[in-house]
Amino acid sequence: MPEMRFSESVSARLDDGVLVVVIDNPPVDALSAHVRSGLIAALDHATVAKEVTGLVISGAGRTFIGGADIKEFGKPMVEPTLPQVIDRIESFEKPIICAVNGAALGGGCEVTLACHGRIAGETASFGLPEVKLGILPGAGGTQRLPRLIGPIAAIDLIGTGRAVKAGEAVALGLADVVAADPLAAAIAAVREYAGRPLRRTGSIEIPAADAAAVSAAEAKVLARSRGQMAPAEAVRLVKAASQLDLEQGLAEERATFLRLRDSEESAALRHVFFAERAAGKVEKLAGVSPRRIETVGIVGTGLMGSGIAVSALTNGYRVIALEQTQEAAAAGRGRIAGILDKAVQSRRLTTEGREACLARLDTTAEAKTLAAADLVVEAVFDDLSVKTELFRRLDGIVAPGAILATNTSYLDPDAIAAATADPSRVVGLHFFSPANVMRLVEVVDCAKTAPDVLASALAFVKRLGKLPVVCGVTEGFVGNRIFSAYRREAEFMLEDGALPHEIDAAMEAYGFPMGIFAVNDMAGLEIAWARRKRLAATRDPAERYVEIADRLCEAGRLGRKTGRGWYAYPDGERTIDPAVTAAIEAARAAKNIVPRTFTAEEIIDRLLKAMVDEGAALLAEGIAARPGDIDLVMINGYGFPAHKGGPMFAAEHNR
Repeated sequence: MPEMRFSESVSARLDDGVLVVVIDNPPVDALSAHVRSGLIAALDHATVAKEVTGLVISGAGRTFIGGADIKEFGKPMVEPTLPQVIDRIESFEKPIICAVNGAALGGGCEVTLACHGRIAGETASFGLPEVKLGILPGAGGTQRLPRLIGPIAAIDLIGTGRAVKAGEAVALGLADVVAADPLAAAIAAVREYAGRPLRRTGSIEIPAADAAAVSAAEAKVLARSRGQMAPAEAVRLVKAASQLDLEQGLAEERATFLRLRDSEESAALRHVFFAERAAGKVEKLAGVSPRRIETVGIVGTGLMGSGIAVSALTNGYRVIALEQTQEAAAAGRGRIAGILDKAVQSRRLTTEGREACLARLDTTAEAKTLAAADLVVEAVFDDLSVKTELFRRLDGIVAPGAILATNTSYLDPDAIAAATADPSRVVGLHFFSPANVMRLVEVVDCAKTAPDVLASALAFVKRLGKLPVVCGVTEGFVGNRIFSAYRREAEFMLEDGALPHEIDAAMEAYGFPMGIFAVNDMAGLEIAWARRKRLAATRDPAERYVEIADRLCEAGRLGRKTGRGWYAYPDGERTIDPAVTAAIEAARAAKNIVPRTFTAEEIIDRLLKAMVDEGAALLAEGIAARPGDIDLVMINGYGFPAHKGGPMFAAEHNR
């Protein structure tokens, strides 16, 4: 029988009585209006076509349904709505089985929940990530999922937004079986179910759950949410599913979804979502192809270098890690293996995966081995002479087409590039520590970086599963320059009358995981101290300068590593230290400053203004391309709360 077409994106064919419906809406088979109307049209046809005994719903390509159509965000909903489509699927009189060939996310997962059976392909995944956009499932997810997998697992999946792969989905009860050919298995399942009572998810009684276990799952979600509304509301609705019938639960879910959709929190998280999509797009790279990168050289296997190595290895690259001596190379291999071991222990990597990574790793003290590298990333001590000398040496070793990347935090990459014979192949790749965990990478477009080198750096970072943000050359790039302004303003407030714990408490209440002084103690005060000493000779004498941090460093108070910094750490616990208060009071007295009190709101406003003013300067100078890029850097590198949208968004929306 010829193909039937129900909309521009939904077609079907009849396979011996089974109507095989295919959604083809590239790139991710999103639930656009024409997909929803096409599904309804297919169901209308199947209702009256006596030869149709049941339906299979599948997705074209590598995705089942990737969720809502982002182009429809913020626009009036066009009927049929997704809840209408899902209700029609669940209540349909003939069996409907979904062949989940790839990702079933958001509304796509909700479609699978409404089907009478779920066959997962080997690459299938299921998830309800709506909380990451400040909303929650709005088409039955909070009510149907707990009926299938129980409230404890549902609280975890919906409250965190995490996705599960096919094997875990079957173990949870979210999928019925994993099949190498999910489409064939789904067709067979329709024939098996035809004429039999159908398993409608909405009619399933929710499995009983231990109250203490439910409370523990709830506490875990809320602890991660850092004050966001959506995770708490998602948990509430999952718990409510046990007390309400399906119709009541769906009504409560929809009302909550609409309220959250119109909230400031959701607006902020949608801003972050779109900013991420925009960040990887660089106008001048249109039509530019990246170079092929298969082997990555890494110079230095300390904390940063070993983290970069693990990221490269776990994403399929061959890695050559260079150290100064064979002993250091052996120690570096041990560090890398140790990180991989932890990934196995936490089930983020299989034992076989670990062995495959180590098989692709060569740790050496022989610099000439880097001749095989397509990209070399230096992760050595942040000293200009050390880095420039290294790049001069690499010039005579690596292939002419190889890319050289510097991981400097504050140094001028143009000066490093100038030390090479071909500055066009030099780019900045500023990873954040630990590099195997942190998502953000500032990709620094140097003065002479060739377009295909920049494109290659972006492609490399994306393959690592990280978030690349392109910026120009300036002291500290985007993140550290704003962080320096943030820290400087916080220290001004110390002189003006605030105390470290007051400033930190205000920022933590705003949504930061840690306040500025606690962060400094964690990182170590000596890093910023060394930079201040390096810049001392060129500092404007008329510029306000706070010496309190210098006094702490001179006293050996370098942070957690020494047990004392801005705070004291007896037994590892952060405590207010009277000695620091005394040092601050002495600094005020030396400048004849009469201290005043600050409200938490004043602290937040003043620190946000410092970040925003520096961000505006970065935009004016062309260092950052978009306000959203600045927001992404601060959220992913410095703990700015994502549900506030980043400093530039927060300032624009008075948040």
